[in-house]
Amino acid sequence: MKALHSNEKWLAWIDELSENDYVIIDNFLDDALYKHIRSFFIEKLDSFEQAGIGALDSHLIKKSIRGDLTYWLDAKRDEALSGFWQLLQETIQVLNRYCFLSLSGYEFHLAHYPAGAHYDRHLDQFDGRNNRMISIIIYLNENWQQGDGGELELLDKNERVCYVEPMAKRCVLFKSAEVPHGVLKAHKSRYSLTGWLLYYPSALTSIFG
Repeated sequence: MKALHSNEKWLAWIDELSENDYVIIDNFLDDALYKHIRSFFIEKLDSFEQAGIGALDSHLIKKSIRGDLTYWLDAKRDEALSGFWQLLQETIQVLNRYCFLSLSGYEFHLAHYPAGAHYDRHLDQFDGRNNRMISIIIYLNENWQQGDGGELELLDKNERVCYVEPMAKRCVLFKSAEVPHGVLKAHKSRYSLTGWLLYYPSALTSIFG
């Protein structure tokens, strides 16, 4: 499998992730992979469901807190995304090699924020379950412009707020347990591929991984 990114790029990104708890990477996807993932996203839009909050045993739908719709991915079922799964394996291998994380699973979904939707600030962890190590967001928004909304709001270790524009092919990696974040109100449809790299396999990993 040919790596999509050079070792030099990965090392620079890992240094920034280690120092700041997050890293913003432009052009994480090449044109062909971006178009393929976005086409798959559009094709599946009718299958999206309203997202909720909390783990499976306490799952609640509260649009006042979280208004996106999601489609959970399965590597076996969604073989059409083979290019993404290969990039994901590259990402896991690099992080395990240089960050000693022992990542052994993952869970990913497509996320659609329709106009008016947002997500309150939160951490990507559940009570009683802390195996999410690295959060990954890849944006699929063509011709995003200021005023379209849907920016990612990150709170860094010094409690400074960083706003990330959800531009096409941009990726954000951050430490799941360390970085509070939210999504500002979208003023038009906002598309992303979102997920988590896990420290150990979970029940969800067997379903989605």
